[in-house]
Amino acid sequence: MEKRQYLVSDESLFPSGQDKIEWVRRNMALLNGIEKQFREEKPFSGLRIALSVHLEAKTAYLCEVLQAGGAEMFVTGSNPLSTQDDVAAALVKDGMSVFAVHGASPELYEECLMRVLTAEPDLIIDDGADLVTLLHTKLPHLIPKVRGGCEETTTGIHRLLAMQNDGTLRFPMFSVNDAMCKHLFDNRYGTGQSVFDGIDRTTNLIVAGKTVVVAGYGWCGKGVAMRAKGLGARVVVTEIDPIKAIEAVMDGFTVMRMAEAAKVGDVFVTVTGMRDVITEEHMRTMKNGVLMCNAGHFDVEIDVERLKQIAVEIRQMKPNITGYRLDNGNWLYLLAEGRLVNLASGDGHPAEIMDMSFALQALCAREIALHTPREPRVYAVPEAIDAYVANEKLRSIGAEVDVLTDVQKEYANSWKV
Repeated sequence: MEKRQYLVSDESLFPSGQDKIEWVRRNMALLNGIEKQFREEKPFSGLRIALSVHLEAKTAYLCEVLQAGGAEMFVTGSNPLSTQDDVAAALVKDGMSVFAVHGASPELYEECLMRVLTAEPDLIIDDGADLVTLLHTKLPHLIPKVRGGCEETTTGIHRLLAMQNDGTLRFPMFSVNDAMCKHLFDNRYGTGQSVFDGIDRTTNLIVAGKTVVVAGYGWCGKGVAMRAKGLGARVVVTEIDPIKAIEAVMDGFTVMRMAEAAKVGDVFVTVTGMRDVITEEHMRTMKNGVLMCNAGHFDVEIDVERLKQIAVEIRQMKPNITGYRLDNGNWLYLLAEGRLVNLASGDGHPAEIMDMSFALQALCAREIALHTPREPRVYAVPEAIDAYVANEKLRSIGAEVDVLTDVQKEYANSWKV
């Protein structure tokens, strides 16, 4: 076996990283159980896993669980600003090959992705499909060794489906994002809370009484709108899907085009997965002092490059807040450079939420290791895995559900009343 390699900011930071991992371990009951199972079963014995997920404490614990199952781990982040250097150092201390630095340049970020791939992995765990994309474009000779993988987020699934439709996807991938126990909870409750954790930690400003504009009313947008309402904000939703727009109206929110919402909003949160959601047209009509942030995977939803070009003054107000003064005198404040505000300005989703998402990741990775699907396409998470995670989550919080009697089962399967 080749000598282990790594690239992190500072190895000496590992003690605080270990403390963070220990804290989330105490609050991730599902992964606790899976870790015990994996230690006994060793489903990944002799296998290498390349993982690119936001590198903070909860992800680190997932890496430890996979390592407990016998995997040799090659780890990087999925966003330069979400990597926590002390957590990366802690994983190096755990004996993993880690390539991740907070604030990495685009060139260094891609180098880190390439380093985990050139280890010739057997399984891929991705967040945004960067690893899969690089394998297919720059390292296709490594693909035959890959058994398959798992994708964490909506944007990544869109990319994988586009590859599948083009006939270019060359190994099977599980759509973890579309599992019921993922998008109903992680996307909604996780994003909803963590977005405002990031905003509040960065700005220390009140939400109550402000108008919050939420761009996109998918599961993530629903969560953000719900939390904004709970914090006392007036909520405006922008959408391109008329059905989702009607749903937003019936949930009690105002729906309008971004061109109109730009005139009334105090806080803007983009969560669409689409580029150019907030453009120069909108910025020029915004009020003085607005906050803009993004909760979509890539930093393309707010046209930051154009904002830099039209600003007559740019000032770093405090960490993760950049002020842009336009020629009309108005200041617009951008949080976390337009990257994921809940991770770049915070610690991401709560541990109990990621416990469910990462339980799905771990169990789907096990499924690939032991029962590799043959056809190279995007697979739904098996219903048995989704149900297992739901039942274990209920058990961990002390909740129980009823069970159908034999008479009820017969009634449910009969066409006779």
